[in-house]
Amino acid sequence: MATQIDFASLTLMDALDLAILIEDEAKERYEDFAAQMEQHRTPEAATFFRLMAGNEAKHGQELADRRSQLFGGLTPTVTRAMIFDVEAPDYDEARAFMSPRQAMKAALASEVKAHAFFVAALPALKDAKVRALFEELRDEEILHQTLVKAELAKLPPDSGLSDEDFVDEPAAQ
Repeated sequence: MATQIDFASLTLMDALDLAILIEDEAKERYEDFAAQMEQHRTPEAATFFRLMAGNEAKHGQELADRRSQLFGGLTPTVTRAMIFDVEAPDYDEARAFMSPRQAMKAALASEVKAHAFFVAALPALKDAKVRALFEELRDEEILHQTLVKAELAKLPPDSGLSDEDFVDEPAAQ
């Protein structure tokens, strides 16, 4: 999660820049996962991860537009080094032969993680505008969770096979 953020001194510009970085990180991770799923010939999971990457990109662009309207081209003071895995799925979530259900569960866990990040930050926030933005972002994560859960509900159950069922047995040399 976050590593170097002083929430008490965040300005609105900093908070928007931070939110944009979080969206970018998640988008990139979903793109990485989609590429991995394509390599493993798991097209349904790849398609879902591409959809999630597109959602993160869209939200990031909305935040960037908002930031631009409010602060123009002012240089950001927060950096990508200040965050890690706020909303991005954990690296070890991607699996060869991943089912769409497993992909959606990984995405749901990411949305839950992002919600927890914004909830945890709220008590430290001093600026009312920053607090309002974080409350908005927190609420948006609940909406994302609801959307992923609705998609999960449409899927048939998994086959019951585990990753271990696809591991080749050791062979004598």
